[in-house]
Amino acid sequence: METADVIVIGSGQGGVPLAADFAKEGRNVILFERDALGGSCINYGCTPSKAFLAAAHSAGRSRKAKNLGIHVQVEVDFPAVMERVRGIRHSFNQGVTKRLDSAGVKVVCAEASFSGDRTITGGEVTVQAPLVVINTGTSSLIPDIPGLSGTPYLTNRNFFDLQELPKRLLVVGGGYIALELGQGAARLGMQTQIIVRGDRILSLEESDVSESLLEAFQQDGIQLHFHVNVEQVIHKDGIFTVKLSNGQELQGEALLIATGRKPHTSNLNCAATGVELDQHGYVKINEQFQTTNPGVYAIGDAAKQPAFTHVSWEDYRRLKAILCGENRTRNDRVLGYAVYTEPQVGRVGMTLNQALEKGINARCVILPMSSIARAIEWGHDLGFYRLVIDQDTDKILGATLVGYETAEIVHVFLSLMEAGATWQLLEQSVHIHPTYGEALPSLARLLIGQDLPNCPNM
Repeated sequence: METADVIVIGSGQGGVPLAADFAKEGRNVILFERDALGGSCINYGCTPSKAFLAAAHSAGRSRKAKNLGIHVQVEVDFPAVMERVRGIRHSFNQGVTKRLDSAGVKVVCAEASFSGDRTITGGEVTVQAPLVVINTGTSSLIPDIPGLSGTPYLTNRNFFDLQELPKRLLVVGGGYIALELGQGAARLGMQTQIIVRGDRILSLEESDVSESLLEAFQQDGIQLHFHVNVEQVIHKDGIFTVKLSNGQELQGEALLIATGRKPHTSNLNCAATGVELDQHGYVKINEQFQTTNPGVYAIGDAAKQPAFTHVSWEDYRRLKAILCGENRTRNDRVLGYAVYTEPQVGRVGMTLNQALEKGINARCVILPMSSIARAIEWGHDLGFYRLVIDQDTDKILGATLVGYETAEIVHVFLSLMEAGATWQLLEQSVHIHPTYGEALPSLARLLIGQDLPNCPNM
């Protein structure tokens, strides 16, 4: 059995920098990875999906240019699109390999499990260390649908391995993975249908967010089926037949399952080191990422942290600071995130309902995209900006932005909230005309009922 100073299980966006930093400081660090280095983000999450959407949204915007008087014929070279996606993924993956090598981290390419107190076995290697960090992430949660098992269905894991464009795509799910890949597929030429168990897409967001995206999806020719369950899947002669609870039968050459995530902990044998899991298999941690074994920590979505790369990366910084004696906690920064549909959804902080449920004297104001000059000029008038404030302290509590490139614009609110700023600071700001960001002070000015000048976005 070997000994080490630090063991990291998983090479996601938290585990890699943590392992590299400790190794550069002279510690003996061993990292176990059962799959491709880089975790889900680089291999089947953010990196390939956003490279995929770069092509898809370019095609979609080109077609919509007819509203500006520009008429184009869009031809999609799908094999070239996917080759580019996989090339970027490979490049990023190699970057992780080089980073770990240059830092002096020993990488064991094997599935790891606890075989004793802070003792890990993977492949032919058994290692014990005083500090173990779990960063194993999550994977697709596959529903128990009769006939699904054994068919060549897609998840976000193998979607980017497609070589040829399927004529028809069926998508099961209404969350951000289903919506991003579903809309992207439609814009690249697939006849796309989305099957949703509930009454709206992106159901964890506010209802008008769902309504805006529904309108956009319908404009893209996507068919949506609500209030239905998939009762059976049949795959024959290269065609999927999906039987729904309302009696409908849908067919397609490809079937994408995007119905949720589950933690990668089932094979860790956490009980061997006294690490407890919750009822869904997530690692139980306290505010300092410590598990029920004082020498074992867990970060990222395996520990039920928000499932975003930037959260996992900040978890690395949080945990490293904690181990160095600093006072940080698992949720000590303002949370922002985005959905990369078109229009995009940029979110930060609390919604109005979330604030009211906490007993906060909250208020919100809304500015439709159709009132913003830049949006009118560029033909991006679907969506809205919403600001939520605390009426007792004037502090900004949250924002919901639906529109063109709102994943970029939402950072204005994120920084203001991190600084503890009030809405008056935003209202007093002079933003450049004409920009989408110019509408943010205009949004804040609605809180004082100020008459707006003739320019529709002021």
